[in-house]
Amino acid sequence: MSSCRSKPWFSSEKKVGFVWDRMLSWSPLANFFWDLQCKIYFLLVGICSALKLTVPSHTIHGVEGQALHLPVDYNFNATASEIQIIWLFERPQSNPKYLLGSVNQTVVPDLEYQHKFTLLPPNASLMINPLHISDEGDYIVKVNVRGTGTIAASQKIRVAVDVPVTKPIVHAEPSSGVVEYVGNITLNCTVEKGTRVVYQWMKNGKPLLAGPNYTFSSNNATVLIVPVLKEDTGNYSCLASNPVSAMESEIIAPTIYYGPYGLRVKSDKGLNIGAVFTVDLGEVILFNCSAESNPPNIYSWIQRADNTTHVIKYGPHLEVVSDKVAQKTIDYMCLAFNNVTGKQDETHFTVIITSVGLEKLAQKGKSLPSLAVITGISLFLILAMAFLFIWKRYQPHKVIQQKLQSRPEPDYRKAQTFSGHESALDDFGIYEFVAIPDRASGSRVSSHSFPGSDCVPGQDMFSTVYEVIQHIPEQPHPDHQQSSSNHFTNLYSANC
Repeated sequence: MSSCRSKPWFSSEKKVGFVWDRMLSWSPLANFFWDLQCKIYFLLVGICSALKLTVPSHTIHGVEGQALHLPVDYNFNATASEIQIIWLFERPQSNPKYLLGSVNQTVVPDLEYQHKFTLLPPNASLMINPLHISDEGDYIVKVNVRGTGTIAASQKIRVAVDVPVTKPIVHAEPSSGVVEYVGNITLNCTVEKGTRVVYQWMKNGKPLLAGPNYTFSSNNATVLIVPVLKEDTGNYSCLASNPVSAMESEIIAPTIYYGPYGLRVKSDKGLNIGAVFTVDLGEVILFNCSAESNPPNIYSWIQRADNTTHVIKYGPHLEVVSDKVAQKTIDYMCLAFNNVTGKQDETHFTVIITSVGLEKLAQKGKSLPSLAVITGISLFLILAMAFLFIWKRYQPHKVIQQKLQSRPEPDYRKAQTFSGHESALDDFGIYEFVAIPDRASGSRVSSHSFPGSDCVPGQDMFSTVYEVIQHIPEQPHPDHQQSSSNHFTNLYSANC
């Protein structure tokens, strides 16, 4: 509380000041009335100055064994001839004690605390070094300024001395672990040193919120989990803090036994539709059985055959060789058992072995020769059609015939010379000509007339023509010439 004082100018001033002090102590508008009082005094007397003391906070926390600085600022609007600063210390339920004071630049400490408190006037701030638990309490500073009159102001600062917290330690009870829905867990957090410690529980790095199965103690140092569930598994830690320090404990993971949950069977091969696995004959398929559980489950593989069941393997994996199984459809069951919780779960599935893969492979092998035959026939037909098209279009036999007919006589003789003989008698023989059916050629052949021939003019000729060529000497024998002509005519008539 601050107050404004002045030397009385009339006899009723003291009484008025008393009334103002009572109003300031009772009313929540103390600062407003204090300013109003000073303004009235300033207007009436002219010597009241707006003296104010400023502190950063009315409560300051200090660390035991370290120095603590209590900053104080003040200002006024009058010429001061003397400035007096006084510091008092007050504990609850005790009278204030004088610590030290100063007038202008002279410091007068209490002999009991002369080495503990320091003041550097005209600065009103106080230094406490070192700070102890016994130094906790209220510190009162008062400043008096004398000019044409005397004004005074005061402030109170509460000092709280704290001991930094040490690293907390968490204990879980019971430490051996509990079974879900059956046991309970108690977590305790303790610190070796620390004052005004506040505890905060963390789970997986996040604050642990209140829930239906969480119960906290009054200071949050203990949390009780009743009953324990699978969802309560995780990493727990305790955060201990006070106004001057904060420390977090090591992570602890309570042991909770649960399960099995979510039992299922997977395979690395085959087609899975629901609880049915389709496998090709000759394949080796590996089945894996898994479920959430603590401790790990004990897995058993059971096969059903002829209305009977028997265990075929233990462990999470089962290998089935399809070509060594007598049946095409086999029923299996995976059983998961937790020997701590006493709970178990099972899942059924069916394996169907098919020979689709092998049949496809055999069909593929058979289809390869057929494909080669079809390809060869197609190529042959394409080549034949191409050859026929070229033959029809260009007719090379006609071109050769035309060239032979247009060849001059000297060329024939030259050809005879190159053949190695000049006599036409050496070329005597029977020659075979194959004629291609053609409307023009047919007409051309049929236009010739032979004596005694029954051929119809204009008829197409498709038969083979044999022509006898005979070179007649200069004096041929009449009988020989006539027999040759008759023989040629008979050949043509027979073919016609």
